[in-house]
Amino acid sequence: MKRNFLVILFIAGAILRSPCEAQNKAVPEQFKYKVDLKKEGTSAEKIAGLDSLLQSLVNQHKVSSVVGFIAKGGNVVYKKAFGWKDMENKVPATPDDYYILFSQTKAITTVAFMTLVEKGLVKIDDPVSTYFPEIPDKVITVVHDDGTYETRPVAKPMTFAHLMSHSSGLNAGLVGKMRRSEMQKRNAAATAGTSPPVGPGQRSGGAGNARYLKDDMIALAKYPLGFDPGSEYSYHVSTNMLAYMVELISGKPLRQYVKETVLEPLGMNDTDWYYEPAALSRFVKAYNAVDGKLEPASNMFSEGTVSKEQTYAEGALGLNGPIDDYAKFCQMLLNRGEFNGHRILKRETIDAMTKVNRLPESNAGGKGFRFGLGFELYNENKKPVPEVSNTAFAWGGLYGTAYIIDPENNLIALYYLNMPKHEDSYPLFLSKAYKLFRK
Repeated sequence: MKRNFLVILFIAGAILRSPCEAQNKAVPEQFKYKVDLKKEGTSAEKIAGLDSLLQSLVNQHKVSSVVGFIAKGGNVVYKKAFGWKDMENKVPATPDDYYILFSQTKAITTVAFMTLVEKGLVKIDDPVSTYFPEIPDKVITVVHDDGTYETRPVAKPMTFAHLMSHSSGLNAGLVGKMRRSEMQKRNAAATAGTSPPVGPGQRSGGAGNARYLKDDMIALAKYPLGFDPGSEYSYHVSTNMLAYMVELISGKPLRQYVKETVLEPLGMNDTDWYYEPAALSRFVKAYNAVDGKLEPASNMFSEGTVSKEQTYAEGALGLNGPIDDYAKFCQMLLNRGEFNGHRILKRETIDAMTKVNRLPESNAGGKGFRFGLGFELYNENKKPVPEVSNTAFAWGGLYGTAYIIDPENNLIALYYLNMPKHEDSYPLFLSKAYKLFRK
């Protein structure tokens, strides 16, 4: 009798535990590259159709190189590159090449900040002024011809959620115009008509000559806001301020903290802001499409990753790396916080970041544009192609890199170019990526 009772207890305990345990064990901890296409719901013929699309972009001189990555449930059904890493020297592109990620840096910075939230060091709705008293608390109302301006108090203080949703008001509206005008005048006076090099601060919306992100953000904080926090959307510089907050709260440089909490645990070993000089050969060269031809473009951003005495790492841009490195980050998000045997964030944290719109319904992003904490949230009113579900979230970078995480379809898809002005081919790729699994 006693034995039967113990058996019943064991079975009951297993039943109670199994839903949660199965849920936690269901997520893939590594990518599986050798897959049965039929079992994944696709075919070699459909894969060949995607090959043809990407090769046609190269053949038509619309892109110099392109690489795609698609995984369903952690099973990689597509990882291929087309075109040229170096056209002049006829070096073929490969999936392992490095790309300039630009704004794909933002999501990683945001995830790094959310690890501080989970440690109890900060809350997303805390006023930023609690940690950085210099943060602006006034909104600009008028800019006079002589450069002076008038302000009013903010309707509500800036929070970290405002930084992560690009609704902080930093460097926005009249403030952004005023600061750009000031920078142009300084550059003109300093260079006497020559074109100055673009420094990290100029890319970030900062002073243009700072050696550290801290210097830029302190300079930025001396200006008022362009609008009340939470009332509008103004892209970019908010994530740099968030990155500076990561440094203040963690007590570590941004690069160190991001590598320790996100990149290294996920096995993103080739993703970084800076590299040793030998790594320059890993980068795809940049080209522009001009009148149906491809012309060499500046490689200043890849070359800048190996210059000496690097000190400027910013949160809004600057990371680089191969496509499957960032795919690990995407799969972690699809897994709701876990990959490579490491839990980066809690499941509920990922949900809060990717399911809750943080913008007013009418905003500068356009009709239907929604943004969570670090990601655009696709919905019935706005998505890149019809096949994308309403649970998907995504972002991308200035040089043609893009990614999507779609929980409803258990899918991630990444698409990389290295062209500052490029044919908008991403929707074509994305539509075919989804149709791989449609009858």
